[in-house]
Amino acid sequence: MGLLQTVISGQKLRTNHAHIVDSLGRDIVSGSIPSGEILPGDSELMARFGVSRTVLREALKTLAAKGLIVPRARIGTRVTSRESWSLFDPDILNWHFEAGIDEAFLVHLSEIRLAFEPYAAGLAAERATKDDVVMLQQLADTMGETNHSAESHAMADLRFHLAVAEASRNPFMRSVGSLIEAALVGVFKLSSPSADLREIQNAQITHRRIVDAIRRRDVEEARAAMEAVIINGVERVRLALRAAN
Repeated sequence: MGLLQTVISGQKLRTNHAHIVDSLGRDIVSGSIPSGEILPGDSELMARFGVSRTVLREALKTLAAKGLIVPRARIGTRVTSRESWSLFDPDILNWHFEAGIDEAFLVHLSEIRLAFEPYAAGLAAERATKDDVVMLQQLADTMGETNHSAESHAMADLRFHLAVAEASRNPFMRSVGSLIEAALVGVFKLSSPSADLREIQNAQITHRRIVDAIRRRDVEEARAAMEAVIINGVERVRLALRAAN
């Protein structure tokens, strides 16, 4: 299940391994377990979660692979600083949203999107097939349907952006899908346009501009149109954050 689908459905994996990873990971990212702190010993954690040493160790290995913790001989398992975290990891991104994002987090995320997605749109303008263009047109049109819920509009938006990454024919572009999902989680949770018909229509129009540029093989326009879409979404969430505060 992808990050956006997880947030929309509210469902999480229920295995003991997943529960340990989610519980400790969420506490670390939220700051409840601060950087530099040593985690409780195996016996205490085994009792807390009601699991065997094998299950606990595998969960701790998963957290270590995400950069959240590091084992130290004769010291214990230490929580690392944020600079060591795998911030592209979907779980870490989700824990950030659960903890509550601020404007700085949003800006940093949008800067990374702006570094990747406009270029992907430009590559799509060079490489997309006719079938790609047809698909993108259909996805853009779907975004303009007036019966969207916040959830369905967010999913339609995600499918469009992932399709552009796919049409770039660069596998690395498709691999940054977790960033796109994370940005759309912010839109979904804070300022989905589904409640405003004008915003829905505007989303359709701005995404059609991307498709039109790709169809015309206009690389610069495709990049500019994608950049405008990202900036518009960021501004909408920024306004929602300021209004909430």
